Amino acid sequence: MSNDVINILVVGCGNMGTSHARAYDRLKGVQIIGLVSRGPESRNRLSDELGGLPTFDNYEEALEQTKPDAVSINTYQSTHADYAIQALGHGAHVFVEKPLAETVNEAQAVVKAAQQADKKLLVGYILRHHPGWIQFVEQGQKLGKPLVMRMNLNQQSTGPQWQVHKNLMSSMSPIVDCGVHYVDMMCQMTQSLPVSVHAIGARLTEEIDSDMYNYGQLQVTFKDGSVGWYESGWGPMMSESAYFIKDAIGPNGSISVQKNTFDGNRGKSADIEEHTKINKLLVHYSDTNDEGNLIKDDIVIETPDEPTHDELCFYEQEYFIKAIREDLDLNDHMLAAVQTLQIVLACDESVKTGKKVKL
Repeated sequence: MSNDVINILVVGCGNMGTSHARAYDRLKGVQIIGLVSRGPESRNRLSDELGGLPTFDNYEEALEQTKPDAVSINTYQSTHADYAIQALGHGAHVFVEKPLAETVNEAQAVVKAAQQADKKLLVGYILRHHPGWIQFVEQGQKLGKPLVMRMNLNQQSTGPQWQVHKNLMSSMSPIVDCGVHYVDMMCQMTQSLPVSVHAIGARLTEEIDSDMYNYGQLQVTFKDGSVGWYESGWGPMMSESAYFIKDAIGPNGSISVQKNTFDGNRGKSADIEEHTKINKLLVHYSDTNDEGNLIKDDIVIETPDEPTHDELCFYEQEYFIKAIREDLDLNDHMLAAVQTLQIVLACDESVKTGKKVKL
């Protein structure tokens, strides 16, 4: 397929579907052959933006009519596994937004279907394609063992953003939906197996089901002694004071994302553009002299080529197309997607039972 046009069907035309469609529109040798969404507004708007594309309101009909080489799934998580397996059954490669599925068994079934079909399956772990986050992980791996990893992303969502979050929470908590990204970062840093989790959560609104929570914090323990926590809360009640913390600490020092820009602006927690921005990394060294005083100055790693959200989606989809054209081995990536889902789902179990869960 190296010289052929890759025909792709885009399913879901919200924030992520729109950004990915824009990426496909820019990529050479890629043709969008259809846009699928339940509501006409989003797909018609996106079709108009991209010069007029075929639109569908039924996924199965779109698959049958377009016969795509690849399918991009950007819908609510409850459909991810089913849609992915259907696409693989039609002989298409699959990009699917995170999380891969709602259960570990479903995720494993998708991976098995991809392997049996000999098709590429890429899950939307977008931070893996961000130059600044790649540096963050690489610096974290230099800190020695064990590592202490601290991460959060709280969002003070209101209006339409809060409605989207409430829709997501009909089936999945914030620490599951967002947690897979940052647990993935932890696993990459430690390169060690997670062995147990513990988590807490709180329901801060009556606008969601009584068995759901819109604030949660998870803790993961790894085989090498490393530990990590991740915190995520959604809703109009969330604080802007400490919505974005990303750092790792080891025997050799620490690495921290410095969110503040030169004017002290940290951005707004509900702004999707702010969720991936690094701005700069602060590296601290623990080396001391005989008197126990530090002997190395901290250094700042600037990340001037900060991609916008659309640019970052372009990097991700560029990699997806490369994986198809060059037959890249994505088995490790698929296994990581299952493992990180297992971790956050175990954390969800811990919130509900109040017990530590072994993996």
